[in-house]
Amino acid sequence: MGGGLPLVKYWAEKTLSPKGPQIWKTLMHKSACLSCAWGTGGQKGGFVNELEEPLQRCMKSVEAIAAELQPGLAPHFFDQSNLSELQHLTSMEADHLGRLSFPVIHRAGSDRYERIGWDEIYQIAETAFKQPAERVASYSSGRSSNEAAYLLQLMIRAMGSNNLADCSDLCHAPSSVSLKTVFGTGTSLVSLESLQQADGVVLIGSNAPANHPRLMNELIKLRDRGGTVIVINPMREVGLLKFGSPAFPLSSLMQGSEISSLFLQPIPGSDLALFMGIQKALLENDWVTFDFLKAHTDNWQAVIDQVTQTAWETITTTCGVSQEEIETAAQMIQRCQGVVFAWAMGITQQANSVDNIFAIANTALMRGNVGKPGAGMMPIRGHSNVQGFGSMGVTVRLKEEIRQALEKLLGRSLKREPGYDARALIEAADAGKVDSLLCLGGNLYAANPDLTQAKRSLGNIDTIIYLATKPNLGHFHGLARKNTIIIPVYARFENPHKTTTESGNNFVRLNDEGKTHLKDGDLISEIEFLTELAHRIHGDTPIDWRKLQDTRYVRQLIAKTIPGYEKIGEIDDTKEEFTISGRIFLEPKFPTPSGKAQMQLTPLPALTLPTLQDFGLESSTSGLVLALMTGRSYSQHNTVVYKEGDRYRKMPHRHCILMNPMDAEQVGFVEHQRVSVRGNAGQMDEIEIIYGDVRSGAGLMFYPEANVLMKARIESRSGTPAYKRVPVAVFA
Repeated sequence: MGGGLPLVKYWAEKTLSPKGPQIWKTLMHKSACLSCAWGTGGQKGGFVNELEEPLQRCMKSVEAIAAELQPGLAPHFFDQSNLSELQHLTSMEADHLGRLSFPVIHRAGSDRYERIGWDEIYQIAETAFKQPAERVASYSSGRSSNEAAYLLQLMIRAMGSNNLADCSDLCHAPSSVSLKTVFGTGTSLVSLESLQQADGVVLIGSNAPANHPRLMNELIKLRDRGGTVIVINPMREVGLLKFGSPAFPLSSLMQGSEISSLFLQPIPGSDLALFMGIQKALLENDWVTFDFLKAHTDNWQAVIDQVTQTAWETITTTCGVSQEEIETAAQMIQRCQGVVFAWAMGITQQANSVDNIFAIANTALMRGNVGKPGAGMMPIRGHSNVQGFGSMGVTVRLKEEIRQALEKLLGRSLKREPGYDARALIEAADAGKVDSLLCLGGNLYAANPDLTQAKRSLGNIDTIIYLATKPNLGHFHGLARKNTIIIPVYARFENPHKTTTESGNNFVRLNDEGKTHLKDGDLISEIEFLTELAHRIHGDTPIDWRKLQDTRYVRQLIAKTIPGYEKIGEIDDTKEEFTISGRIFLEPKFPTPSGKAQMQLTPLPALTLPTLQDFGLESSTSGLVLALMTGRSYSQHNTVVYKEGDRYRKMPHRHCILMNPMDAEQVGFVEHQRVSVRGNAGQMDEIEIIYGDVRSGAGLMFYPEANVLMKARIESRSGTPAYKRVPVAVFA
């Protein structure tokens, strides 16, 4: 069982500790959660969601808060710690160093960071970002606010650059691209209220018990009202079978609540084939709602023809799931009045990720499960405001209506050429095409595939400025050629001004002002730093940049330039949090040219694996080739690791590979044996074999450590790397 008593124990350990009063105070603070994009918190307090339901905090939230409440680094820390020592730290050890509490710089030729004053910071930053526009860039994560995101993109675009890379480029960009293509909108089509009206959920490629625990409350409630949950995942996660939530103490903590009604384990990378099989079963049993297709979709006949012409044997061979199991899934979907299709990075981090989501959309449309209450498409975003950054224009795929509004605001035309997304940024830096980089949160180094290339690429950039609350591996490995500056900023609940964030279901939260516990800290808010830097670069025309230190004024500009965000201009007076207009669809009318959903053909993937010899190994080598999936542990947030192991997968540390016992034993391996794992970019040795309920032919290792193994195989339409089907050789 996932969750349960270990969660209660963790809450007790943290909230009854000496730090407990600070944790409780922060939990009750009126600000959105620091962890996932479900967006709890806001005007009703820290435990209440957008529907005013209580008990909406989880262990992930406590972990994130506890990490931000660490003491600040000692003033002499960097004097006593050279980079060679810091580069040997793990992600967890780097995070446990404490809060960044004063700005530091690493200068070329030095073996350590040293303290730096604000005048010199601005002097270096101003010089760095007055370089030619095509040679400057930014990278960001969802840790910050809508207001900071809006200022970042406005400053960069005013320079004449569109190089606004974002962490979403490495995870959910395929969701945005595919949903925009089919439905004319790039975010969830489902609100929390609509999810609670569903009687079916299909959950694909998600380990929600570890990464989005509050979603589990919704699945428990759905099962309690007689609903159906179909889980599709090559890894049989224990929390997706049963989960014990503290929100349901009587029924859940002792025995756990049943989650999955049906659990399907496809071959990694074959989800598209599985959904085509569901479509074929719907078609052959006369369960397709043709009236809906004819009235509300385009291209439906071509999709039906493709499904008709694809043989069952081709489908089942590709996905490794039997026709009987697929037909059972189709029947369960047919029996439901409303089905929500939800997915996470198990779908988006595939080489054919956009086509995967097209296939999910086609399946939903064949049953009319879009454009009505209790049904629709719901990508599960991982970071708390990553979707807000996209809404604010931090993207290389800027909406034309936003572009036109920004041009009016700035009084000039904006550059039309697409800028660098996260992977393009690394490639450009590797080629010596980037001089200056501003990182607003995130860990660009560790989040990338091929860490050797990432380190080399960042080392080609003259100046890198990191805005962060805590140290991470990128600060020690992602060093610029000349100057690397780390600027300590406030956590969300510490900002001296009100901010907003956006949940994954399109709900905008208002965050109250706060105070930091770092009494002697020399911190700055992201808003203050960005506006001051923008003023020094651009002057005071056509925008009074320093006036934008007033976040209320920023929100008024957002209201004028970001479609659907009109209400944010009055939120300071009304205190009314809101669902962004034009995104939740309760009737089948979509913002496409025809007003109809645009169904897409979905080519089946050709899934093969190389041989041991392809990895440079002798045919006599004791080993095998697996399709490796990388994933986060249950006590991890993005690249930040809070605990070393994963109790639910029985992985005691970060250097394990989870394997199917039959795969291991057929080549003479035994559990706990130490082996080497080799990809096309690197090799890891002394990796411990752990047996688990993972699909035969597949394996699982932890991200970001395993990123060193792989070169980036990119989905061309979204720019997202394939972390979820990485061919590796496992050998003794």
